[in-house]
Amino acid sequence: MFLSKVQKDVTPDGVLIEFVVWRLPEAVPPCRHPFKYRLVFIVDGRRVIGFDNERGKGDHRHCEGDEQPYTFVDVDRLIEDFIGEVERWRREH
Repeated sequence: MFLSKVQKDVTPDGVLIEFVVWRLPEAVPPCRHPFKYRLVFIVDGRRVIGFDNERGKGDHRHCEGDEQPYTFVDVDRLIEDFIGEVERWRREH
């Protein structure tokens, strides 16, 4: 296993944005791709948006407490989708 991407940023207003993506030697079931990931957007200590995958659960996303399946295409698309959700949330709030 090797770590492929890590990025963490805390904005002046205290918002935390973190990307962590590992490439694994094999997929974590039920995923079919070899990546394990956690992308999170935290405001006032609360996860507002998160994209992750875990054994038995697979790829999914969290938006303000609601969990939905997520269709993983590739790492670049994952990051684009996450940033898009963060930008949408910021526009609406």
